[in-house]
Amino acid sequence: MPKNDQQDIQDNIGASVNTMASLLLVDDDPLIIEGLGFMLRKQYKLVTAEARQQAIENINQADELPSLALIDLGLPPYPHKPDEGFALIRELLSLHPNMKVLVLSGQDNDVNIQHALAIGAVDFIAKPAEPDLLLARLKHHERLHEIDQLRDAQKTVSMVGDSDAMKMINNQIAQFSDSPFPVLIEGASGTGKELVARALHENSKRSGEPYIAINCAAIAPDLLEAQLFGHAKGAFTGATHEHKGFFIEAGKGTLLLDELGEMPMALQSKLLRVIESGEFFRLGETKESHSHARILAATNKCLAEEVKNGGFRNDLYHRLSILNINLPDLSRRGDDVFLLLNAFIEAYAETVSPFVLDDSARELWLQYDYPGNVRELRNIVIRLGTKYPGQSVNKEQLSAELETQLSATALAEDAASISDESIKQQLLSDEFDLDKLIDEIESRSIRIALEMNANNVSRAAKALKINRTTLYSRVQKLGTD
Repeated sequence: MPKNDQQDIQDNIGASVNTMASLLLVDDDPLIIEGLGFMLRKQYKLVTAEARQQAIENINQADELPSLALIDLGLPPYPHKPDEGFALIRELLSLHPNMKVLVLSGQDNDVNIQHALAIGAVDFIAKPAEPDLLLARLKHHERLHEIDQLRDAQKTVSMVGDSDAMKMINNQIAQFSDSPFPVLIEGASGTGKELVARALHENSKRSGEPYIAINCAAIAPDLLEAQLFGHAKGAFTGATHEHKGFFIEAGKGTLLLDELGEMPMALQSKLLRVIESGEFFRLGETKESHSHARILAATNKCLAEEVKNGGFRNDLYHRLSILNINLPDLSRRGDDVFLLLNAFIEAYAETVSPFVLDDSARELWLQYDYPGNVRELRNIVIRLGTKYPGQSVNKEQLSAELETQLSATALAEDAASISDESIKQQLLSDEFDLDKLIDEIESRSIRIALEMNANNVSRAAKALKINRTTLYSRVQKLGTD
């Protein structure tokens, strides 16, 4: 990064330190909410909740999306399991990809820690935690969030990668940028869909016009229409001022509809009309309005599959998918993982110390599957730079930051590791159960494939190299959620 850009970031951070950041605190224990809340309210604008659904509802009603979240894994209705906490991490990052999610939990075994970090959490703090440590970790990630936001504001667009897959993506960006037609950007969470949208805008003749990104999953369905299309004063209870709506505010620029797959069916027909003719009505008005914005859409769902299942309009899908960009998972991008490693080390050099990987760690870095894609890789870089500033990181140190290997090769190696002597011992002791062993490996593989593909059955089946109906039947047989 050029020195003048670094200085701009530092100056902007210095100017913003007096602004109180917003923090979401989620724990099922009211005493913890009360105790931590008393301390944290002095430092942050606090939003609290005792369950996953309540957390989403409360931040939807807040004045702004929190930049930080501090959450427990064990939440109702399963407080003794981490499932609700994991689901909340995914939901929060779908609402706000730059949110820094920290886990504060007593369920701190290695598997839970690694999985939380793999799906996007930036830190894991075991209960009980010292208040000074907790505040220090929050302040550290608050600073990183400020840097992320300032880079977004400066419209820094960089598609890092030299793999064939990324060369194709960059070619598509160059081809599609000046087209007036919509672009549908599909890819798993963390692959960089919004970065592609930003690049399409910045490389177009519209680059001097507004760029607005709206997350369709981040706004309550009953408010989404008013935000998109706008409303007149008094159009509904609480509409004390008129709102132009994002279609108007985008002007002749670009409007990104992120997580479009979450848009309610009732709104999809209205969106179709805007795309076809540019015409729409603001709530509470009979005068027709016109949009001149270019529409981009992004989703981690397979919209073609959603159409088949009745969750998305067929006509809208075909209007949006005139031009398509499909982002590959990071595991398919080969040596790009080293380019991204260096890019993030440089990007965060002002707040996280650089480090190097030794030969054994570099081999693991290349082999790892990165189920959380680029977002996970970025978080790993930040953690390693924080824990091992200026040091050489070895394989064991790196492995501690990674999710369990998820590739078919790794599963095969795991199976091989329990063969021969282990199987002999179990056979001799009459404890061997082949069906149980096969079911366990099959169940884990299916669960992992579904998690990696955001519960999209078609993609999970493709990853497992079985057909979709077979996967359905095996899920029912095994009781895999």
